[in-house]
Amino acid sequence: MSLPPAFIPKTYIAPLSPYLRLSDEKLLNLKHQKLWNSLSSLGVSFGAFIFMNIVAFVLIAIIIILNMNSGDITGLITNPYVTIISSVAELTFILIPVLFVGKFLQNPSIKNRLMILGFTTKGYSKKDVLKEILIGISFAGIGIFLVVFASIFMEFFLELIFGTDIVYEIGSSTTDIDAIISNADILSLTLLIVIMILVIGTSEEVLFRGFMQKGLVRTIGNKGGIIITALIFSFIHLIGLFLIYFESPNTFIISFLLSFFPYFAISLMLGLLFYWRKENLIAVMVTHGLYDALTILLAFMYYNFF
Repeated sequence: MSLPPAFIPKTYIAPLSPYLRLSDEKLLNLKHQKLWNSLSSLGVSFGAFIFMNIVAFVLIAIIIILNMNSGDITGLITNPYVTIISSVAELTFILIPVLFVGKFLQNPSIKNRLMILGFTTKGYSKKDVLKEILIGISFAGIGIFLVVFASIFMEFFLELIFGTDIVYEIGSSTTDIDAIISNADILSLTLLIVIMILVIGTSEEVLFRGFMQKGLVRTIGNKGGIIITALIFSFIHLIGLFLIYFESPNTFIISFLLSFFPYFAISLMLGLLFYWRKENLIAVMVTHGLYDALTILLAFMYYNFF
Protein backbone atom coordinates (compact mmCIF):
# COMPACT_ATOMS: atom_id res chain seq x y z
CA MET A 1 0.00 0.00 0.00
CA SER A 2 1.51 3.30 -1.03
CA LEU A 3 1.66 6.22 1.34
CA PRO A 4 -0.24 9.41 0.58
CA PRO A 5 1.96 12.05 -1.12
CA ALA A 6 1.97 14.19 2.02
CA PHE A 7 3.84 11.46 3.92
CA ILE A 8 6.57 10.84 1.37
CA PRO A 9 9.86 11.86 3.03
CA LYS A 10 11.55 14.76 1.27
CA THR A 11 15.28 14.90 0.62
CA TYR A 12 16.83 18.29 1.37
CA ILE A 13 19.04 19.63 -1.40
CA ALA A 14 21.24 22.58 -0.45
CA PRO A 15 21.12 25.45 -2.93
CA LEU A 16 24.16 25.75 -5.13
CA SER A 17 26.43 28.65 -4.20
CA PRO A 18 27.31 31.03 -7.03
CA TYR A 19 30.78 31.36 -5.50
CA LEU A 20 33.66 28.92 -5.43
CA ARG A 21 34.44 28.51 -1.74
CA LEU A 22 38.15 27.94 -1.28
CA SER A 23 39.62 25.58 1.29
CA ASP A 24 42.50 26.66 3.54
CA GLU A 25 44.94 24.65 1.43
CA LYS A 26 43.97 26.39 -1.81
CA LEU A 27 44.60 29.81 -0.24
CA LEU A 28 48.34 29.12 -0.44
CA ASN A 29 48.19 29.03 -4.25
CA LEU A 30 45.58 31.31 -5.78
CA LYS A 31 47.30 31.75 -9.16
CA HIS A 32 44.78 29.69 -11.11
CA GLN A 33 41.81 30.15 -8.79
CA LYS A 34 38.79 32.03 -10.10
CA LEU A 35 37.82 34.76 -7.67
CA TRP A 36 35.53 37.82 -7.83
CA ASN A 37 34.68 39.25 -11.24
CA SER A 38 35.49 42.65 -12.77
CA LEU A 39 32.17 44.17 -11.72
CA SER A 40 32.82 43.26 -8.08
CA SER A 41 36.46 44.39 -8.35
CA LEU A 42 35.39 47.85 -9.45
CA GLY A 43 32.08 48.18 -7.61
CA VAL A 44 33.33 47.17 -4.17
CA SER A 45 36.44 49.34 -4.59
CA PHE A 46 34.45 52.43 -5.55
CA GLY A 47 32.03 51.71 -2.72
CA ALA A 48 34.95 51.57 -0.29
CA PHE A 49 36.28 54.87 -1.68
CA ILE A 50 32.92 56.61 -1.23
CA PHE A 51 32.47 55.21 2.27
CA MET A 52 36.00 56.26 3.23
CA ASN A 53 35.30 59.84 2.14
CA ILE A 54 32.08 59.89 4.15
CA VAL A 55 33.92 58.72 7.26
CA ALA A 56 36.72 61.27 6.69
CA PHE A 57 34.16 64.05 6.17
CA VAL A 58 32.37 63.14 9.40
CA LEU A 59 35.64 63.11 11.34
CA ILE A 60 36.67 66.51 9.95
CA ALA A 61 33.17 67.93 10.55
CA ILE A 62 33.30 66.82 14.20
CA ILE A 63 36.69 68.49 14.64
CA ILE A 64 35.42 71.72 13.05
CA ILE A 65 32.27 71.74 15.21
CA LEU A 66 34.32 71.20 18.36
CA ASN A 67 36.59 74.10 17.40
CA MET A 68 34.01 76.54 16.02
CA ASN A 69 35.02 79.16 18.61
CA SER A 70 38.51 79.36 17.16
CA GLY A 71 37.17 81.02 14.01
CA ASP A 72 40.05 79.70 11.89
CA ILE A 73 38.41 77.02 9.74
CA THR A 74 41.11 77.19 7.04
CA GLY A 75 43.77 76.71 9.69
CA LEU A 76 41.97 73.63 10.97
CA ILE A 77 41.74 72.06 7.51
CA THR A 78 45.48 72.53 6.92
CA ASN A 79 46.38 71.42 10.44
CA PRO A 80 48.55 68.26 10.18
CA TYR A 81 46.91 66.74 13.26
CA VAL A 82 43.49 66.99 11.57
CA THR A 83 44.97 65.22 8.55
CA ILE A 84 46.37 62.50 10.81
CA ILE A 85 42.98 61.90 12.45
CA SER A 86 41.03 61.92 9.16
CA SER A 87 43.56 59.56 7.55
CA VAL A 88 42.39 56.81 9.91
CA ALA A 89 39.28 56.66 7.68
CA GLU A 90 41.38 54.84 5.07
CA LEU A 91 41.18 51.73 7.23
CA THR A 92 37.80 51.23 5.54
CA PHE A 93 39.85 50.26 2.46
CA ILE A 94 40.72 47.10 4.41
CA LEU A 95 37.39 46.61 6.17
CA ILE A 96 35.12 46.50 3.12
CA PRO A 97 37.15 44.01 1.02
CA VAL A 98 37.65 41.85 4.12
CA LEU A 99 33.90 41.70 4.63
CA PHE A 100 33.24 40.96 0.95
CA VAL A 101 35.73 38.11 0.39
CA GLY A 102 34.24 35.92 3.11
CA LYS A 103 31.75 34.46 0.60
CA PHE A 104 34.67 32.89 -1.30
CA LEU A 105 36.01 30.97 1.71
CA GLN A 106 35.04 27.68 3.30
CA ASN A 107 36.46 29.00 6.56
CA PRO A 108 35.89 32.79 6.51
CA SER A 109 38.11 33.63 9.47
CA ILE A 110 39.82 37.03 9.63
CA LYS A 111 43.16 35.33 8.96
CA ASN A 112 41.83 33.65 5.81
CA ARG A 113 40.07 36.82 4.64
CA LEU A 114 43.35 38.70 4.83
CA MET A 115 45.22 35.82 3.21
CA ILE A 116 43.02 35.77 0.10
CA LEU A 117 43.81 39.47 -0.28
CA GLY A 118 47.55 38.79 -0.06
CA PHE A 119 47.97 40.31 3.40
CA THR A 120 49.73 37.36 5.03
CA THR A 121 53.06 35.85 6.03
CA LYS A 122 51.78 32.26 5.97
CA GLY A 123 54.19 30.02 4.12
CA TYR A 124 57.00 32.56 4.59
CA SER A 125 59.96 31.95 6.89
CA LYS A 126 61.51 34.83 8.83
CA LYS A 127 64.19 34.99 6.15
CA ASP A 128 61.52 35.20 3.44
CA VAL A 129 59.69 38.00 5.25
CA LEU A 130 62.95 39.92 5.68
CA LYS A 131 63.62 39.47 1.95
CA GLU A 132 60.19 40.91 1.09
CA ILE A 133 60.76 43.88 3.39
CA LEU A 134 64.17 44.60 1.82
CA ILE A 135 62.64 44.37 -1.65
CA GLY A 136 59.94 46.80 -0.53
CA ILE A 137 62.54 49.25 0.83
CA SER A 138 64.56 49.06 -2.40
CA PHE A 139 61.53 49.75 -4.57
CA ALA A 140 60.53 52.72 -2.40
CA GLY A 141 63.82 54.33 -3.41
CA ILE A 142 63.28 53.36 -7.04
CA GLY A 143 59.79 54.86 -6.82
CA ILE A 144 61.17 58.24 -5.72
CA PHE A 145 63.48 58.41 -8.75
CA LEU A 146 60.72 57.14 -11.05
CA VAL A 147 58.30 59.85 -9.93
CA VAL A 148 60.96 62.57 -10.17
CA PHE A 149 61.78 61.46 -13.72
CA ALA A 150 58.07 61.33 -14.71
CA SER A 151 57.51 64.80 -13.19
CA ILE A 152 60.48 66.38 -14.99
CA PHE A 153 59.55 64.77 -18.30
CA MET A 154 55.90 65.87 -18.03
CA GLU A 155 56.87 69.41 -17.02
CA PHE A 156 59.24 69.69 -19.99
CA PHE A 157 56.57 68.33 -22.35
CA LEU A 158 53.88 70.74 -21.11
CA GLU A 159 56.28 73.70 -21.34
CA LEU A 160 56.66 72.99 -25.05
CA ILE A 161 52.86 73.16 -25.47
CA PHE A 162 51.71 75.85 -23.02
CA GLY A 163 54.87 77.84 -22.39
CA THR A 164 57.38 77.86 -19.55
CA ASP A 165 55.84 80.73 -17.56
CA ILE A 166 52.33 79.23 -17.39
CA VAL A 167 53.50 75.73 -16.42
CA TYR A 168 55.93 77.10 -13.83
CA GLU A 169 53.25 79.30 -12.27
CA ILE A 170 50.75 76.47 -12.00
CA GLY A 171 53.32 73.87 -10.96
CA SER A 172 54.72 76.06 -8.20
CA SER A 173 51.33 77.08 -6.76
CA THR A 174 50.74 76.08 -3.15
CA THR A 175 48.29 73.24 -2.47
CA ASP A 176 46.55 72.11 0.70
CA ILE A 177 49.09 69.29 1.02
CA ASP A 178 51.92 71.81 0.84
CA ALA A 179 50.24 73.89 3.55
CA ILE A 180 49.79 70.84 5.78
CA ILE A 181 53.42 69.79 5.49
CA SER A 182 54.76 73.33 5.91
CA ASN A 183 52.69 73.66 9.13
CA ALA A 184 53.96 70.36 10.56
CA ASP A 185 56.18 70.18 13.62
CA ILE A 186 58.44 67.26 14.58
CA LEU A 187 55.68 65.40 16.44
CA SER A 188 53.08 65.77 13.68
CA LEU A 189 55.73 64.88 11.07
CA THR A 190 56.54 61.69 12.98
CA LEU A 191 52.85 60.80 13.27
CA LEU A 192 52.30 61.50 9.57
CA ILE A 193 55.16 59.16 8.66
CA VAL A 194 53.75 56.45 10.94
CA ILE A 195 50.28 56.90 9.39
CA MET A 196 51.72 56.68 5.88
CA ILE A 197 53.48 53.40 6.63
CA LEU A 198 50.95 51.64 8.87
CA VAL A 199 47.64 52.97 7.52
CA ILE A 200 47.84 54.60 4.08
CA GLY A 201 50.32 52.25 2.40
CA THR A 202 48.73 49.16 3.93
CA SER A 203 45.05 50.01 3.36
CA GLU A 204 45.45 51.32 -0.19
CA GLU A 205 47.41 48.27 -1.27
CA VAL A 206 44.85 45.89 0.22
CA LEU A 207 42.10 47.62 -1.78
CA PHE A 208 43.84 48.42 -5.07
CA ARG A 209 46.28 45.57 -5.50
CA GLY A 210 45.02 42.87 -3.12
CA PHE A 211 41.39 43.25 -4.16
CA MET A 212 40.91 45.27 -7.36
CA GLN A 213 43.94 44.10 -9.35
CA LYS A 214 43.62 40.51 -8.13
CA GLY A 215 40.05 40.35 -9.39
CA LEU A 216 40.68 42.16 -12.68
CA VAL A 217 43.66 40.06 -13.81
CA ARG A 218 41.52 36.93 -13.53
CA THR A 219 38.90 38.27 -15.90
CA ILE A 220 40.74 40.54 -18.35
CA GLY A 221 44.34 39.32 -18.05
CA ASN A 222 47.51 40.49 -16.31
CA LYS A 223 48.29 43.49 -18.54
CA GLY A 224 44.73 44.83 -18.53
CA GLY A 225 44.27 44.28 -14.80
CA ILE A 226 47.53 46.00 -13.86
CA ILE A 227 47.00 48.97 -16.20
CA ILE A 228 43.34 49.57 -15.31
CA THR A 229 44.13 49.39 -11.60
CA ALA A 230 46.96 51.90 -12.08
CA LEU A 231 44.67 54.24 -14.02
CA ILE A 232 41.90 54.11 -11.41
CA PHE A 233 44.41 54.55 -8.58
CA SER A 234 45.76 57.69 -10.31
CA PHE A 235 42.33 59.19 -11.10
CA ILE A 236 41.07 58.65 -7.55
CA HIS A 237 44.07 60.47 -6.07
CA LEU A 238 43.41 63.45 -8.36
CA ILE A 239 39.63 63.63 -8.13
CA GLY A 240 39.82 66.90 -6.19
CA LEU A 241 41.39 68.64 -9.20
CA PHE A 242 38.14 68.33 -11.15
CA LEU A 243 36.69 71.07 -8.94
CA ILE A 244 38.83 73.67 -10.72
CA TYR A 245 37.82 72.63 -14.25
CA PHE A 246 34.99 75.16 -14.66
CA GLU A 247 37.07 77.90 -13.04
CA SER A 248 40.05 77.49 -15.38
CA PRO A 249 40.17 74.60 -17.90
CA ASN A 250 43.83 75.28 -18.79
CA THR A 251 44.86 75.26 -15.15
CA PHE A 252 42.98 72.00 -14.68
CA ILE A 253 44.59 70.34 -17.71
CA ILE A 254 48.13 71.37 -16.73
CA SER A 255 47.67 70.51 -13.04
CA PHE A 256 46.08 67.18 -13.92
CA LEU A 257 48.79 66.12 -16.36
CA LEU A 258 51.60 67.28 -14.06
CA SER A 259 50.23 65.03 -11.31
CA PHE A 260 48.66 62.17 -13.26
CA PHE A 261 51.75 60.68 -14.89
CA PRO A 262 53.84 60.56 -11.69
CA TYR A 263 50.90 58.86 -9.92
CA PHE A 264 50.44 56.47 -12.84
CA ALA A 265 54.16 55.64 -12.89
CA ILE A 266 54.32 54.73 -9.18
CA SER A 267 51.01 52.84 -9.36
CA LEU A 268 52.16 50.86 -12.38
CA MET A 269 55.35 49.98 -10.53
CA LEU A 270 53.34 48.80 -7.50
CA GLY A 271 51.11 46.67 -9.73
CA LEU A 272 54.09 45.01 -11.41
CA LEU A 273 55.74 44.45 -8.03
CA PHE A 274 52.57 42.78 -6.73
CA TYR A 275 52.54 40.52 -9.78
CA TRP A 276 56.25 39.71 -9.40
CA ARG A 277 55.87 38.85 -5.70
CA LYS A 278 53.15 36.33 -6.59
CA GLU A 279 50.32 38.48 -5.22
CA ASN A 280 51.72 38.84 -1.74
CA LEU A 281 51.40 42.33 -0.29
CA ILE A 282 54.40 42.43 2.08
CA ALA A 283 56.86 44.10 -0.31
CA VAL A 284 54.17 46.20 -1.98
CA MET A 285 52.87 47.63 1.30
CA VAL A 286 56.41 48.42 2.46
CA THR A 287 57.14 50.16 -0.85
CA HIS A 288 53.96 52.23 -0.81
CA GLY A 289 54.14 53.22 2.84
CA LEU A 290 57.83 54.05 2.78
CA TYR A 291 57.51 55.96 -0.50
CA ASP A 292 54.74 58.14 1.00
CA ALA A 293 56.78 58.64 4.18
CA LEU A 294 59.88 59.67 2.21
CA THR A 295 57.94 62.17 0.09
CA ILE A 296 56.54 63.79 3.24
CA LEU A 297 59.98 63.87 4.88
CA LEU A 298 61.61 65.38 1.79
CA ALA A 299 58.83 67.97 1.47
CA PHE A 300 59.20 68.88 5.16
CA MET A 301 62.94 69.32 4.73
CA TYR A 302 62.37 71.47 1.62
CA TYR A 303 59.94 73.83 3.36
CA ASN A 304 61.97 74.13 6.55
CA PHE A 305 65.61 73.99 5.53
CA PHE A 306 65.82 75.31 1.95
